[in-house]
Amino acid sequence: MEPQPCLRSLAEGFLAEELRLNNELSQLQFSEPVGIIYNPLEYAWEPHHSYVTRYCRGPKEVLFLGMNPGPFGMAQTGVPFGEVNVVRDWLGIGGTVSTPAQEHPKRPVLGLECPQSEVSGARFWGFFQNLCGQPEVFFRHCFVHNLCPLLFLDPNGRNLTPAELPAKQREQLLRVCDAALFRQGLRAGGRGRPGLGPNNKHPRDRAPGTPLPPLPSRWKPPERPRPGAGCTGEGGREPRGGSPLCSPALLTLQIPLFF
Repeated sequence: MEPQPCLRSLAEGFLAEELRLNNELSQLQFSEPVGIIYNPLEYAWEPHHSYVTRYCRGPKEVLFLGMNPGPFGMAQTGVPFGEVNVVRDWLGIGGTVSTPAQEHPKRPVLGLECPQSEVSGARFWGFFQNLCGQPEVFFRHCFVHNLCPLLFLDPNGRNLTPAELPAKQREQLLRVCDAALFRQGLRAGGRGRPGLGPNNKHPRDRAPGTPLPPLPSRWKPPERPRPGAGCTGEGGREPRGGSPLCSPALLTLQIPLFF
């Protein structure tokens, strides 16, 4: 029987890898069209730490992987797809959120007081809240994480996804983030095969120490599916709160990792 990581050390190891990733990302250089970068793992570390230590307990069968923070989700709360009401009222996460080192006037960070709702987060967590009832039921087998912890804004405050960065900047970013994700999987006791998204048609076995493949350099979010297309609930109806699979950010990057 393979040894299982202790619950406390698993969360602590996951957080340690995130701090290591923070340090590596701080050494990267970004130029136009990037104007300002937010890193909620710095200014929203307290609620993020609470999220990981509370819910990253024990090996997980499925990892739901987002690309990077949204301006009204993780950028406000430190929690992936972190719609404020869900984070505060369902996940029970709180904590101090300060302000980024450089803040754009059109994208203020208000933390858990942010009145704006992140649509993708409301749909994702709303679906599982209806399905599971209690967050502990969901997190018994699943975890939610963002590949990249950085939010990119152009000089006008427009949100830039990593796919919109120049190729060289995108490739250096994903190389660092992919390596961190692989290390986090190993710390969680990863011993299986990643189920890759639609950009990789055939999953391939990986030898220990082989990093996950970078996302295609020309990756673009898919079009949003029409309501009810492949994401319906009982009786063919879309579940109350919407299906998380109707979120383009998650549809492409929903990557199950079998730990």
